[in-house]
Amino acid sequence: MTDDLRSFDILPGAVHSPVILHVPHSAREIPPSVRAGIVLDDDELAQELDHITDAHTAQIADVAAGAAGVVPWRFVNRLSRLVVDPERFPDEREEMRAVGMGAVYTRTTHGAVLRSGDVEAGPLVARYFLPYARAMTRAVADRLAATGRAVIIDVHSYPQARLPYELHGEGPRPPVCLGTDSFHTSPGLLDAARQAFGDVGKTELDSPFRGAYVPLEFYGTDPRVEALMVEIRRDTYMTEPGGPAGPGLKRFAAALARLVDAVSG
Repeated sequence: MTDDLRSFDILPGAVHSPVILHVPHSAREIPPSVRAGIVLDDDELAQELDHITDAHTAQIADVAAGAAGVVPWRFVNRLSRLVVDPERFPDEREEMRAVGMGAVYTRTTHGAVLRSGDVEAGPLVARYFLPYARAMTRAVADRLAATGRAVIIDVHSYPQARLPYELHGEGPRPPVCLGTDSFHTSPGLLDAARQAFGDVGKTELDSPFRGAYVPLEFYGTDPRVEALMVEIRRDTYMTEPGGPAGPGLKRFAAALARLVDAVSG
């Protein structure tokens, strides 16, 4: 394995589709130079990847895209979030820094040391985080130019049992958590999501995870950019932690396809 791993893929959809399925946490790949800065041994790292990876979410997005009447665009991270987490703020605004999980993680899901305390986040941010952010910004700008709006649907998963790193994990853990943003999540988008996922399980808002990803260029300023985070509880579609997918994957992919079609017109 070399460091020439593709960081992300932008998979084209229909020219007239405003939807981008964003899949930031589905991969396990770590370039060798990044692996060298992680203090876990191989077995420990494999266990951490089982816990931290949103396994099979790229496949869920892929199946959903194939089933949708209007094919959405997909932006898929091909590297593990242990390289950098593209959905974190890269500075002091990020609340997850309190548990060692800012843009560059220094702690594991269970609070163990992932990287040494003197790690310099800057090179990783420059090498991986910033190019990802710029590409996602361009992808959203392209949808705005083509359709006059953009709808970012974040595709995530989360464990049935709360992990120690979770800052807001005391609430309900439904089959589907819908993470919202007060500026970018419209009532129409939220209603469409509730209807789309209503057949596969109960939904809750912002529990146990909240918020939705929007590139900083548009965040809080451009109402043409809508966003919603879809968090699927892992036991409903796979064997935890880090095991194979089950029949639930197709059910949730079909629900995601319904959401895509509902907001594409």
